[in-house]
Amino acid sequence: MGVEVQDLVGPALGTLALVAAGGYLLGSIPFGVILTRAATGQDVRGIGSGNIGATNVLRTGRKDLALATLLLDAGKGAAALLIARQLFDSEVAGAIAGGAAFLGHLFPVWLGFRGGKGVATFFGLLIAAAWPLGLLAGATWILMAALFRISSLSALVASAAAPVYALLPLAALGLPAPAPILALAAFTAVLIWIRHSANIARLLKGAEPRIGARKT
Repeated sequence: MGVEVQDLVGPALGTLALVAAGGYLLGSIPFGVILTRAATGQDVRGIGSGNIGATNVLRTGRKDLALATLLLDAGKGAAALLIARQLFDSEVAGAIAGGAAFLGHLFPVWLGFRGGKGVATFFGLLIAAAWPLGLLAGATWILMAALFRISSLSALVASAAAPVYALLPLAALGLPAPAPILALAAFTAVLIWIRHSANIARLLKGAEPRIGARKT
């Protein structure tokens, strides 16, 4: 699957702007906040790390809410990418919608631009963009989590590996990622590392909490 002329030219700029806006609004839906408040009356932003993602929702003790948050956060990124790709038959449009959804999750307008760290949305985007890439990155997360039981470390390694997987193993399988997908993987990986700056500092100090721990 290579880069076609249509992808190089892409839809009109006005169309891409609408695609980006739609992707952002979809990505900005704070499912962790909505589900936790509806089910428990609590604001997940006042629990543990204050993050709105599945890892922090798990600290409420509700595994069902954490799983639902994980799936919905992943699904909104995937939906944004797939809808745009289908409507405009363009990898460029899909990547822009997916990237905008990722930004929406990180900086949701509804929460004063204070959102999650994007890990679930990242995996949803990769699976929708190129499922072998998503599976490889997901397998990397699982391996790191099994070895170290630290969610942030798993996310950092998996996100850093994703652009490499797009360039090397996928190409070896005869599935080279189109340039928009490679750019999306790199863009989201950089933002994940930026959003995990505090986690990186704790990792260096050996103070990062492990999966399932209640952070006070």
